[in-house]
Amino acid sequence: MSVNKKILYIDMDHVLVDYPSGLMSEEQKIKFKDQVFDDKPVIFSQMKPLEGAIEAFQELSKIFDSYILSTAPWNNKFAWGDKLEWVKTYLGKNAEKRLILTHNKHLNMGDFLIDDRKANGAKDFTGEHIFFGHDPRFMNWPDVVNYLKRRS
Repeated sequence: MSVNKKILYIDMDHVLVDYPSGLMSEEQKIKFKDQVFDDKPVIFSQMKPLEGAIEAFQELSKIFDSYILSTAPWNNKFAWGDKLEWVKTYLGKNAEKRLILTHNKHLNMGDFLIDDRKANGAKDFTGEHIFFGHDPRFMNWPDVVNYLKRRS
């Protein structure tokens, strides 16, 4: 961590991760029909990166002290480990110890939070919440990277 760099948190689901890419086959949907989607085994490890997310993370990590700040469902014992495996697979060894899993994002102190939701403390984050995919200024990764480069 550099004291000169601003702190940036980046959410996973629908921000770094293409959440719908983890949807199950029809056979799996029938097998797990009574479970909540988030509670299905290994669902999080099957998801692919959102377009431009990996490149954006790498670029922003050169400018900011960057962390992955995500929430995992309580009732899915696989989700916590799956999210770590996803980070290792797509973001590499240097990012794996930068994963923070919490249901209270507002407790993390920093300058920016890129998140597609206001839940789990995101709306109460004391830095700037970049409302990914909802705010017209931040509809995709190029929008966000360009904005943050000007704010570094």
